[in-house]
Amino acid sequence: MTVRILLCDDHAVVRAGLRALLSSAPDIEVAGEAATGEEAIALTRKLRPDVVLMDLQLGEGMDGVETTRRILAPGEDGPGGDAPGGAAPVPHVLVLTTYDTDADITRAIEAGATGYLLKAERPEELFTAIHAAAEGRTVLSPPVASRVMSHLRTPRPTLTPRERDILGHLVQGLTNRDIARTLYISEATVKTHLRRIYDKLGVTTRAAAVAAAKERRLIP
Repeated sequence: MTVRILLCDDHAVVRAGLRALLSSAPDIEVAGEAATGEEAIALTRKLRPDVVLMDLQLGEGMDGVETTRRILAPGEDGPGGDAPGGAAPVPHVLVLTTYDTDADITRAIEAGATGYLLKAERPEELFTAIHAAAEGRTVLSPPVASRVMSHLRTPRPTLTPRERDILGHLVQGLTNRDIARTLYISEATVKTHLRRIYDKLGVTTRAAAVAAAKERRLIP
């Protein structure tokens, strides 16, 4: 079976390289290219590819995760609703990116991506992943799979509502005094909560606490 691909990457050189690479596979056809999320959504509706090869960072506008979500969502942005006799087939989205943080992986999977591949993979691995994605099978680069398994084995730290409040104010850049005034508590109490937050997140600074909380999606 020939798998029809839509490339979505904001770098023309990368798209050209991928097109040249994929053209060497006799059972893969590049049906179109998109440089933005908006273009990817429109071309998905028009071309109805089997797989959308999606980068995460797309410059200005929506990123690859939001584009994935809209492509796969039924309704106005999704592919359904304009095919004869019913909704158009929904493509599978295979993320192809250089980013492998927990937050990126989690967001992409939650948006509905079938697979998550790193650009460092060998061409043969990419070809295999494309066919797996076309069949609806989950495919992950080994480093990504390791991070997912590690994340599943490691329970998320449980923060109290007050600790979440304080973390939220840390994100806004408030000082201990500002946080105390906002929450009507003493600075000593704020410092106590911060020590507990640091211990739970395994960090020692305010900046590291904010970064860890965002990566683990403990705060909006």
